[in-house]
Amino acid sequence: MNHRFARNIAVLCVVLSFKTCLAQQGVLNGIDVLQRDGFTQLANQRVGLITNHTGLNRDGTSTVRLLHDASNVELTALFSPEHGFAGALDVSKIGDTKEKSTGLTVFSLYGETRRPTKEMLQEIDTLVFDIQDIGSRFYTYISTMGEAMKAAAEQGKRFVVLDRPNPINGVDVAGPMLDAGEESFVGFHHLPIRHGMTIGELAIMFNKELDLKLDLHIIRCEGWKRNQFWESTDLVWVNPSPNMRSLTQALLYPGIGMIETTNLSVGRGTDTPFEVIGAPWIEARELAFKLNQRSIPGATFVPIRYTPKSSKYRDEVCGGINIVIINRERFQPLRVGLEISVMLQQLYSNDWKSKDAMRLLGNRKTLDAILARKSVEDVQEIANAGVADFLTRRRSFLLYK
Repeated sequence: MNHRFARNIAVLCVVLSFKTCLAQQGVLNGIDVLQRDGFTQLANQRVGLITNHTGLNRDGTSTVRLLHDASNVELTALFSPEHGFAGALDVSKIGDTKEKSTGLTVFSLYGETRRPTKEMLQEIDTLVFDIQDIGSRFYTYISTMGEAMKAAAEQGKRFVVLDRPNPINGVDVAGPMLDAGEESFVGFHHLPIRHGMTIGELAIMFNKELDLKLDLHIIRCEGWKRNQFWESTDLVWVNPSPNMRSLTQALLYPGIGMIETTNLSVGRGTDTPFEVIGAPWIEARELAFKLNQRSIPGATFVPIRYTPKSSKYRDEVCGGINIVIINRERFQPLRVGLEISVMLQQLYSNDWKSKDAMRLLGNRKTLDAILARKSVEDVQEIANAGVADFLTRRRSFLLYK
């Protein structure tokens, strides 16, 4: 073997080894990119970090620890969203705490205030946001981000988002859209329920469409493609909140969470939140049979009885259904949520308090169509109104292919 050939083989082996290493590396979150780049994007900044237990790099080290230990960054304060800094609380109000390892104050953004105050931001140059979202309009972490962006803009602070993948992919989008005037902490912006965007992309949209004029910077993920679900990222799943315990539940959530403000149990207080729904007034076999007759793509329904240990109908026997995803490629969570809503109105209109669905559904015409017992096809057509315009709106804010 001559020396040139041997050298070429050696170079080829190194290249192939490097590419194999990259392939095995999987997706990098924004924090991984920031760490790899030596935290230069935050150099010489006094930083306030909005995060919780999901703020981890690929190796499981917290963003808090990484920023605290970075020699060129001064971490001065922490902020936590709904469910608290440790992501373990399921209560309506959370107070400020201390982070033990750093001694820093953790200001709650789910207590006396939902956004950082002027006083909280005094010793901060840059606010950093690093929390895992799950891709539904009414999951409040994006509302916390939006409120913090408003506060940062008002106080002239820089804002950096450490982006993370949308675990239920960034391609599939489904309405209904949030009505104008229905904005709230569970409906921060004019979005469909399943928006198909990352937190970084949403931040760019909020900044532009709300005319915040914020000094906004997104540290992008690397290696993530829009059509990927979580299991394709090679990232470790961390339950984003106490009742969001799997990718299956995250995928079901846009459709099942949509109706949880009605008098239904959606499985809180069980081992499988959002995989089951029920109530004492539901006849399990009847509801399952009627839904299975519909041949809903990608789903089947198993009649069950269960007793929640907490939350709605605590210690009461509920009849209901287990929603089983049998084909994820065909499964449409919003379609399933609308099918269930229409069926509940048909079968149990005297028992189901369907008007209470408006808080998370957020679309009056869709709810009125359900209450009027229109067909699922008609309800879905109404729920789809505005989605095509949204797809056009969001196009310029997308960061990934």
